[in-house]
Amino acid sequence: MFGFEGKVAVVTGGAQGIGRCICDEFKKHGANVCIIDIKDNEYFKGDIAEKKTLDAFAQKVIDDFGKVDFLINNALPKMCGIADGSYEDFEYALQVGVTAPFYLSKLFLPYFAKGASIINISSSRDRMSQPQTESYTAAKGGIAALTHALAVSLSGKVRVNSISPGWIDTKFKVYEGSDAVQQPAGRVGNPLDIANMVLYLCSDMASFITGENICIDGGMTKQMIYHGDFGWSLDNK
Repeated sequence: MFGFEGKVAVVTGGAQGIGRCICDEFKKHGANVCIIDIKDNEYFKGDIAEKKTLDAFAQKVIDDFGKVDFLINNALPKMCGIADGSYEDFEYALQVGVTAPFYLSKLFLPYFAKGASIINISSSRDRMSQPQTESYTAAKGGIAALTHALAVSLSGKVRVNSISPGWIDTKFKVYEGSDAVQQPAGRVGNPLDIANMVLYLCSDMASFITGENICIDGGMTKQMIYHGDFGWSLDNK
């Protein structure tokens, strides 16, 4: 369907969760997948908060394949809040969530193949929050903004888009009751919901899409909720 045979997909945070699903789907469609993750994986283990690690990883990809077709910036930033998060915690979150995607895009810039795409994984938290999530939310908001900046700078060479997942259960658990119906789609999401969009945005079918952020959250951010309205209740004890 996608014609990814011989293509090279780079995926940060590809050893687990949404990242692993993205890698598996690229492989199913014939792509060569280059993972970097702090967890064990078959390609490259390392912390993308470190510049020397990014330099070494990028060099390995180029030495192995000589090009990059797709860069998927998926690695998960650290979550901490203003109450307990330190300066170092916040800085680390931004290094993983914003600086590394920028720097990898820069490192691979001379090697992006014709029709290349960058997909940044943001979050619906780029537009809504829970208490004590400042580092993660700032990183996700940053990568969403980085997306349209890169799309303009790389115009004509690389398409750049971002995806903002909502509630995604990475173990594919099926939820029922209020957990499901609070989303207009009637269910909690799973990693394939995100991976399918990644592959679509990387394909020729999406050749006229760049600079966009697509929120995949089952409609959760579109549903207005008021205490006592339509059966919704906030128990704030």
